Amino acid sequence: MRSFILLLCGTALSISCFAQGNIHGTVKDSTGKAVPFATVSLKNKAGNAIVSYTTTANNGAYSLLLPQGQNIDSLAVEVRSIGYKSQVKSITATTPVDFVLQASVNQLQTVVVKGSRPVLRTHGDTLSYKVSDFANPQDRTIGEVIKKLPGITVAADGTISYNNKPISALYIGGDNLLDDKYSIATNTIPQGAVNQVQVIQNDQPVKVLQNKVLSDDVALNLDIKKGAKLHLMGQESIGAGLPGNYDVDLNAMMFKDNYKAINYLAGNSVGYDVQQDLVSHNLTDYNQRIDNALPATVLSLGAVNSPALAENRYLFDRAGVLNLNNLINLKKNVQLRVNAYYVHDTQRQDYSQQTTVFLPGDTVKYKEIQHNRSVPDILHTQFTLNVNQDKYYLNDVLLMDDKSITNYSGLKTDSSAVNQVLKDNTLNFSNEFNLIKALKSNNIIQAYSYVSHSAEPENLVISPGYNAAIFNNDAPYAQLVQNVNIPSWYTNNYFSFKIPSNLITQSYRTGFSVQSQRLLSDLNVVQNTNSVNLESDSALNHVNWTKKKLYAEAAYDLPGTILKANLTLPVTLQQIGYSDSLYTLNKSLTRLYFNPQFRLKYQVGAENYLNLLYSYRNQIGTIENVYPGYVLTDYRTLYANNAGLTEQQNQQAGGGFSYRKALTLFFWSINVLYNHTEANNIASSVITNNIQKGIVLPYPNSTDSWIINGSISKYSFVLRTTFSGAIRWQSNRSVQIQNNALLPFNTTSETFNANADTKVSDKVNFSYKATLTQTGSHSPVEASAFQIDQLLQQASVNYDPADDVQFKLSGEHYFTRQQGNPDLKYFFADASAKFRIKKWKTDLELSANNFLNVKTYNALYLSANTLTASSYTLPGRIVMIKLMFNI
Repeated sequence: MRSFILLLCGTALSISCFAQGNIHGTVKDSTGKAVPFATVSLKNKAGNAIVSYTTTANNGAYSLLLPQGQNIDSLAVEVRSIGYKSQVKSITATTPVDFVLQASVNQLQTVVVKGSRPVLRTHGDTLSYKVSDFANPQDRTIGEVIKKLPGITVAADGTISYNNKPISALYIGGDNLLDDKYSIATNTIPQGAVNQVQVIQNDQPVKVLQNKVLSDDVALNLDIKKGAKLHLMGQESIGAGLPGNYDVDLNAMMFKDNYKAINYLAGNSVGYDVQQDLVSHNLTDYNQRIDNALPATVLSLGAVNSPALAENRYLFDRAGVLNLNNLINLKKNVQLRVNAYYVHDTQRQDYSQQTTVFLPGDTVKYKEIQHNRSVPDILHTQFTLNVNQDKYYLNDVLLMDDKSITNYSGLKTDSSAVNQVLKDNTLNFSNEFNLIKALKSNNIIQAYSYVSHSAEPENLVISPGYNAAIFNNDAPYAQLVQNVNIPSWYTNNYFSFKIPSNLITQSYRTGFSVQSQRLLSDLNVVQNTNSVNLESDSALNHVNWTKKKLYAEAAYDLPGTILKANLTLPVTLQQIGYSDSLYTLNKSLTRLYFNPQFRLKYQVGAENYLNLLYSYRNQIGTIENVYPGYVLTDYRTLYANNAGLTEQQNQQAGGGFSYRKALTLFFWSINVLYNHTEANNIASSVITNNIQKGIVLPYPNSTDSWIINGSISKYSFVLRTTFSGAIRWQSNRSVQIQNNALLPFNTTSETFNANADTKVSDKVNFSYKATLTQTGSHSPVEASAFQIDQLLQQASVNYDPADDVQFKLSGEHYFTRQQGNPDLKYFFADASAKFRIKKWKTDLELSANNFLNVKTYNALYLSANTLTASSYTLPGRIVMIKLMFNI
């Protein structure tokens, strides 16, 4: 009886202690890791009122005080943490209340900054800029506004980067109308039609793979205003000017939910290259995806350096383009898209250059003057069918390109004067098919197939009788004719199987690819009697090439909220065979390769992340590295191969940190990348004053490069100014063989830039940009080192005294210094005045580009031990009057 009474008292005492004591437990994720800083709430089941709350410690443990007098049956414990699904459990008197949280795809709570200052909206992985906060009345297209957004930079070729990372796509109202040719949109869409520019981090456009396969891509989306979706729109301009110039742009755009289009007809003779809107900004990523690249163009008129000027400063052209881009939503998540353009252009360039090659104990110099004219005709068509559903994805892309370019050159060298004609005709097509389907088991299968064919006949004619001592035994002759063509077939096919889970998505892939090519070339001499003969027995190539690959790959994705990672483990069996019966050449190479890759992204905070990457890649040379007969690649370069196939092993490692504070519009990032490449062959050249002979020799060598770059951007609400800056340091160590001497080189370059874009008042806007570039090269076998310093300053001011009157003045100053040469200084200035004719709803613009009439530009270029001094003829002053109106 005594024992029973003691037991009863003990039980009552324990219940009493619990009523006044603690509720405890741990909070972990599905991997067993502790979840710190999770909010733990003790709630009343009836009214859902919070009775008590706390947060978890670093080890995931928590403890809650139970208020006295509360009935535990009426209470529950709820746990919440960003990135995880919330969870509720009832309380028992005998056991701890432990939680295992599952990752959540829920987005972060929306944060909006309101007031007179710019509005910035964050919603999960999406950051939105309100266009009207950054635009000024003289901004005509959305691209002009994007350049001003804090955290976003736009390169000279139109490539857009967010916090130093190039974007993967630009969507219009959520639809991918243009793939990576997004300059069409940024240079055409009126800024007034766009409500917000949205930055989408971790963009995964394939719905089947969302939250299953890692994506660290960054994309932009243009959120179109509701009013702009309702009708056809266009920004039209027609201009004419002196001396004999024209500039016409007629476009029509539609941005409805079920139909989007950007179509335009444009032409000009004011130095704007219409092809720069058609650049594929992610071509490298595309070539990696298909695991192939088209053969490079072999022949040229010579090594011409483009001046470091805005293209409209130096380009003489008469260009026209018809560009059609149309997307139809056939039904929900099913799209048909057609992208096509035709370009015709005539471009001129007049230049002279002095090239100096510094060699041990010798210096080679040669001078050339060229008057070039290029006439390209380019036709491109692309048809895309896209089905993007939660359980099913299909994408089929048919591409066709027909390009014909004729280049003319009047060439003067130290020893001769000749004419050159280069004809380059490219015809290729490809089809890319990609099918991804989720099974009932939630596993995912994928079938992929790519097939392509390309041909590029090239023909270079040099006349009369160029370098007869080398090419015709010192006898006069009429023409030198070089022909090259590399017809190619390629296919890549694979099947993959993905196993998603709450933690890791496993992917297994197996496939094969086949590349079949021929390299056909001949160098002929046309005698004065019109008879034709080979330049020599070694001036002919008939190379047959086959590359076969059988591969298998395992990939593991951790698509978490805080930690994202990808490990790819591909194994490739590759067999290459190439032959040329003219040289009794018949070789083959079989290799088993392992090319691992690893990527990691760790979310340090809600807006900041750290990323790491490593890759090891085996690379094999191409058919263009193995032909044994000589090819005259340009008027002063003969090239051939005297070694086996080039094999390279490349290791790449990098890391970076990205910081963002959306509330204050403050962004910065820093990235480091290291590359090490080892090769079994090296290019060797023998350089004289009138010819350069190149050959590939078997010589193991390596190259090393470091790239460190950082960027910073801050919007000052007080000054209404976007301040930004960037720094880039690059170092390359390599070796060359020139004139039988082994020359190691160390080339470094540093680039610093600072920008400011400000709204001085409602009527005045001002922008300034300065870029300093230092390039240096040094070889241990040479006592001297070379360095070039260049400073570019750009400034512009907009003044809008009234709603119907706008003025703009801008200028660019170029400064170049190289020891032993005079300093180079150039200043360009532009001005414009725009008047609004309200009755006609039309703008009348009078502009003068380069009104100081600068007609020549000199520049210095440094590469390893080669210093080039170039002089270019510029178009000079261009005065235009233009009518602009909207439809």
